[in-house]
Amino acid sequence: MEGFELEAVFSRDITKAEAFASKNGAARAYDSLEAMLNDSEVEAVYIASPNRYHAEQALAAMDKGKHVICEKPLCSNEKEAETLIQKAEHMQVVLMEGIKNMYTPAFQEITSHLEKAGPIRRVYLQYCQYSSRYDAYKEGTVLNAFKPELSNGSSMDLGVYLFHPAVAWFGRPSRIMAMGHKLETGVDGQACVLMQYDGFEVIISYSKIMGSSLASEIQGEEGVLRIDNVNTPEEVAFSAP
Repeated sequence: MEGFELEAVFSRDITKAEAFASKNGAARAYDSLEAMLNDSEVEAVYIASPNRYHAEQALAAMDKGKHVICEKPLCSNEKEAETLIQKAEHMQVVLMEGIKNMYTPAFQEITSHLEKAGPIRRVYLQYCQYSSRYDAYKEGTVLNAFKPELSNGSSMDLGVYLFHPAVAWFGRPSRIMAMGHKLETGVDGQACVLMQYDGFEVIISYSKIMGSSLASEIQGEEGVLRIDNVNTPEEVAFSAP
């Protein structure tokens, strides 16, 4: 996008930071987060570290007056989220969760056509993707994607892509029921969530330990909106009953 320049990058490994900076045209590379946040040329930061570190790094950036775009999930829990929002308001900076599916043309198209389905009666949203790291897990090697101490798991890594649209489209549910399967490390490998609304329900299904070819659907009395992939929506089709 015009108006943005990559000024600096940070990594704990300066060699990696320098390689990334060289490849992407950044002027400077740091192996100290504090040093980068003290760089007066840096106006905003994009945080893409493991989930557990999102909150503390976002707070550190906002303390220096930097705007923050943070990869999803924004943080690990509600308490951290409240702290981040309060800090952003206090420092008068932008705090944004980088969850890309909410800002695609297809998502806006779905939103503008919800009324075509008529009164909504059921919504089914799914994102089941067999993790490329699950084979290693089954062989005894626990990589970051399956470590609870890093705030990982299917809810944090995949479910967030479904909860965001559900709340954006329909607001706060009156009741939530959930069940899932936890792996030996303590992370959830998969889950199914039922969100109850007035006159309809939203069924959310996601998994990192199996795949699925099913599409997602918004089902109403006057038709059905079919979405190929809620996480990266590209094709949306409407069919009458």
